[in-house]
Amino acid sequence: MPRLQLIATAPMGLEAVVARELKELGYTDMEVENGRVTFTGDLIDICRCNLWLRTSDRILVKMGEFKAFTFDELFEGTKALPWEEWIPADGEFPVEGRSHKSQLSSVPACQGIVKKAIVEKLKLSHRTEWFPEDGPRYVVEVSLLKDRAILTLDTTGPALHKRGYRKLVTEAPLKETMASALLQLSRWGPHRPLYDPCCGSGTILIEAAMLAWNIAPGMRRSFPSEHWDIIGNDLWEDAREEAFDAVKDDIPLQIAGSDIDPKAIEVARASAKSAGLAGEIEFNVLPAAKAIPEGEFGCIITNPPYGERLSEKEEVERLIRQLGSVTHSLPTWSFFALSPTKQFEHYFGRKADKRRKLFNGRIECQYYQYLGPLPPRNKPAE
Repeated sequence: MPRLQLIATAPMGLEAVVARELKELGYTDMEVENGRVTFTGDLIDICRCNLWLRTSDRILVKMGEFKAFTFDELFEGTKALPWEEWIPADGEFPVEGRSHKSQLSSVPACQGIVKKAIVEKLKLSHRTEWFPEDGPRYVVEVSLLKDRAILTLDTTGPALHKRGYRKLVTEAPLKETMASALLQLSRWGPHRPLYDPCCGSGTILIEAAMLAWNIAPGMRRSFPSEHWDIIGNDLWEDAREEAFDAVKDDIPLQIAGSDIDPKAIEVARASAKSAGLAGEIEFNVLPAAKAIPEGEFGCIITNPPYGERLSEKEEVERLIRQLGSVTHSLPTWSFFALSPTKQFEHYFGRKADKRRKLFNGRIECQYYQYLGPLPPRNKPAE
């Protein structure tokens, strides 16, 4: 089989982070666009990227791309693609779609045309008129942008932020993919203390421990492409074994967090236990104003509550002031916060060294970065 074109979809604003992850995994031939990073790979790379990517939403196989001004062009362009190499006679293949700035603006109609074209192609190769669709799942997506159609197969299923360790959720939890992005955009590393004074369900801290120990984030979940004949069990087993062997659980962790909500801390402890990190992360019920991180040259990384009603906004403003006061007593620490609050720097008490626009779901936020001194490098032994 020739090399595949794969797409790692990315939340808005995180395309460069996903591209950096791919580069660290050894992929060099890539193209970064809005919401996606396209790269080349083999079947084993479908497995590896689903297991390893921390900030991407899903891994797609790019089946083809062509101009489609009419339904005939969409039908013929779709039918020309090698669906029979992927979808077996019993495969379930629902079609999802979206269209933007295109002549073919009716998404349901485009979905119907693509489905019909795939059926016609499979009839020729599988020599049957009937497809029960009771086998493995192959989700097809037709995406139309400015009259250009891209056809893909989804290898991931539920989005990659669903790691499998969070059985319970708190109100408005931070997605695991965004939590990992906040860590990767900071100066934090396993050699530094980490503290989250508004830890909620503990997502930032759990993602940090997984990053520190090199635990592949997809290790505890399944993917629909595990059941695809074209990939087979052997490749998935090889990729999982490779990920298991890469774990470095002998690295000491200095990771802790607190939250004023006892129920949130209960959820955080349960999630850490489910992730195999029970006892490695310290959780406490504590208001942010009383947070006292231990150690030197650490990082506070947090996603404080946002607040929508007026009374909640006043609470959020008070909390940001408290966080500013906490950092004054930590001269060697760096501070990072994701917040939509326009006056964050005013309430915090000083201007951020860096700001980066990110979207937490549909909420536009700024990632405020206050950079403290870096830890001194260890002197070589004389």
